[in-house]
Amino acid sequence: MPYDVKLPDIGEGIAEGEIVRWLVKAGDEVREDQPLVEVMTDKASVEIPSPRTGVIAALHAAEGQIVPVGSVIISITVAGEPAAATPPPAAAAAHLAAPSRAPAAPAAPAGRVQASPAVRQLAKQLGVALERVTGTGPGGAITADDLRSSAGGVSPPAAGAPVPAPAQDEERIPLRGLRRKIAEHMRRSLSTAAQFTFVAECDFTALVAHRAAMRTRTEAAAVKLTFLPYIIKALIGPLRQFPYLNSSLDDERHEIVLKKSFHIGIATATPDGLTVPVIHHAGRLPLIALAREIERLSAAARDHTLVLEELQGATFTITSTGARGGVLATPILHHPQVAILGVHEVKKRPAVVDDRIVIRELGNLSLSLDHRVVDGAVGADFLYALIARLEQPESWLTQGDLT
Repeated sequence: MPYDVKLPDIGEGIAEGEIVRWLVKAGDEVREDQPLVEVMTDKASVEIPSPRTGVIAALHAAEGQIVPVGSVIISITVAGEPAAATPPPAAAAAHLAAPSRAPAAPAAPAGRVQASPAVRQLAKQLGVALERVTGTGPGGAITADDLRSSAGGVSPPAAGAPVPAPAQDEERIPLRGLRRKIAEHMRRSLSTAAQFTFVAECDFTALVAHRAAMRTRTEAAAVKLTFLPYIIKALIGPLRQFPYLNSSLDDERHEIVLKKSFHIGIATATPDGLTVPVIHHAGRLPLIALAREIERLSAAARDHTLVLEELQGATFTITSTGARGGVLATPILHHPQVAILGVHEVKKRPAVVDDRIVIRELGNLSLSLDHRVVDGAVGADFLYALIARLEQPESWLTQGDLT
């Protein structure tokens, strides 16, 4: 009998996962620990390895399908064991049913043509009757290559590419994986919290000079020192002074949960969408160590090598829009946190200092808050306390804070 692989318990509080991408297909030979499938949960994107060496007997879920933890997602004929009888085409193809929240779709009626929605759409574009095509996919399912052969060599879109609509003036891209999770989190955040944003200008001139003075140390450490490590170091004092900004709201128990540790989430752009790795106990790290940790987590986010713990537990989040940061934005809270700080472009601008117009390094900070927990006056006091530290880094940064 084939060995059934179930969706494992990936992390505490995770009840289901989305099948983002199959890395194998029926008939493939696999070795133990070889990645089988990429699964997206509320916390992270992970690859599930094969627990056995053998041959893939069947896939039990489609890409984009949401499956509960403990559901059978794939069967493997283990090396040295007899293979199970091949299921009839309709039953086998039912394993690749359209995305749903059921662990596996029921078998399709006998005689029905087996093809995914994308393949059916492509068949319409090519003018090919599916009933006249012999499927070579799992369980006799019709693939894009089958359609190409039947249509006399007309090339279908590359695997995984969006399929254009018949009118050729639009395309539809499945909302899957990280992009789906971002959509779900943003919708939940906006529908739950009473969000508002407070914006203030910060004079970064002294900080820019301090960073330039640190260049010899950072070059020796082979690390790039951006504004983010300074901002994280500067945050800790104001978060202690205004603890409600380092909290969450337990909606079910109607309790504000004040967090005693400072775990800072860093919103990071990746090719797949925004990811928020976490610097745990950020207040304990000196400036250069923070810069190095930001580089490491950002690279891991882009390479999909973050571990689950590096995506959990943030108490406050920073989102930096970098050199193309614009004037301001209204960051959306990373639910259930109650505060998120947006850092925008810092550039030379005219400013009035001692009744004279001078050139200063200016940039805006935008602080979004949950008004259910933080009042506007408290948020403003917090942001100005942060700005005071950023404008005078020498007043609080000691030698021990640097390396």
